[in-house]
Amino acid sequence: MTIVILAAGIGSRYGGLKQLEAVGPHGATIMDYSVFDARRAGCDTVVFVIRPQMQEAFDASIGSRYRGHLRVEYAHQHLEALPAGFAVPAGRTKPWGTGQALLVAEPLVHGPFIAANADDFYGPTAFAALGDFLRQAPTATPPTFALVGYTLRDTLSESGAVSRGVCRSTPDGWLGSITETLGLQRDGRGVRYVDAQGHAHRLTGDEPVSMNLWAFHPPMFVLLREGFEAFLRDRGTSATAEFYLPQAVQDAMQRGHARVRVLPTQERWCGVTHPQDKARVTEIVRGLIDRGVYPEKLWT
Repeated sequence: MTIVILAAGIGSRYGGLKQLEAVGPHGATIMDYSVFDARRAGCDTVVFVIRPQMQEAFDASIGSRYRGHLRVEYAHQHLEALPAGFAVPAGRTKPWGTGQALLVAEPLVHGPFIAANADDFYGPTAFAALGDFLRQAPTATPPTFALVGYTLRDTLSESGAVSRGVCRSTPDGWLGSITETLGLQRDGRGVRYVDAQGHAHRLTGDEPVSMNLWAFHPPMFVLLREGFEAFLRDRGTSATAEFYLPQAVQDAMQRGHARVRVLPTQERWCGVTHPQDKARVTEIVRGLIDRGVYPEKLWT
């Protein structure tokens, strides 16, 4: 199995390359803990999707520490990684989103794989559940994938509003839809947000949400290519539109080309959306080390 880490984000809200920020002892980053957990779950290869100009610093600071533990590969997300017949529109400077980011990893993935964000701390049992799913999932038509569903209130930041993919699932655990919801904030015991029309909405906080932690089989790349081409035909002249992985999955589901199992978790997600979030992540990691969940030094 392979773990694909989506690490090409610029981190504009955070104010720098948050992927390289240390949150644990000996300079350990969030990615270190994700890769460590993925290895324990059965992955023997890590593919980092990064911007080309990041590779030298990234490999020196991050990738080199895994050699001897996993095979380390790099895939580059850039504007020009387009299907034949499409071109970068005038004025476009940013890559095409998380769907394209995962797609560029295809040549380096040769079996079942986990996809994860670089700046989200997911917890060991979440990776273990995905590893079990990939080992047990039968070959099916349509292909069956999995998503870890976190509880909304456990994914909020104390430092500001966040965006989350709010999931609707069936009673027996199949994903029905994901709705990208912006501006989510605590409001008493619940959660509130304001939509694009200025209307306020409330959620209970118990809703499952996607933090972009997935288990896929290789047929996902076929679906991504189809989805990316459809996106480019529809919105390929935009200077800002992005091809998001959750939307690509949802589109495949709606066409009857995929099914997705939602795997619930009791893990408390944490991440560094805002600069102030780093202290909380560091505190949580320290607590897990003290409880014996992680060693003091991950890679020895």
